Amino acid sequence: MGSAAGVLLFLATHGLGLVVHLALGVGMTALGIWASGASEVVFGRSDDGRIVIDEVAGQWIALTPLLALSWSGAPFLLAVVTSFVAFRVFDIWKPGPVRWAERRFSAGVGVMADDCIAGVLAALVVGIALVSAIWLGVGGVA
Repeated sequence: MGSAAGVLLFLATHGLGLVVHLALGVGMTALGIWASGASEVVFGRSDDGRIVIDEVAGQWIALTPLLALSWSGAPFLLAVVTSFVAFRVFDIWKPGPVRWAERRFSAGVGVMADDCIAGVLAALVVGIALVSAIWLGVGGVA
């Protein structure tokens, strides 16, 4: 649910531009570290499933290439879906650095770190796909 919320929030705000997107992402991550740490205390469990701000922030990071590359046109929604899927794959699969972060950190940082790293990995995949599409002349660049 957090990933879907991240996509909806992105769709509602993407017209504000990259700088606002980055500022919101930093704020969301900082708030997430505090809120998820406090939630762990309240719920009495580490990384409780009711905490979803980590997924919102990770998805937000994964969507960044769409703004950084000024991706537009009909393929925009395809790029959003690709970003969503890429983030979910890295978040569930937890390859190398994602698993490391999950095990290395605790409290609020621990809740947020693995999803943020999964978001960075997804952003790399999406960025490479978008640059390739631009290079091949597929879709549109604003």
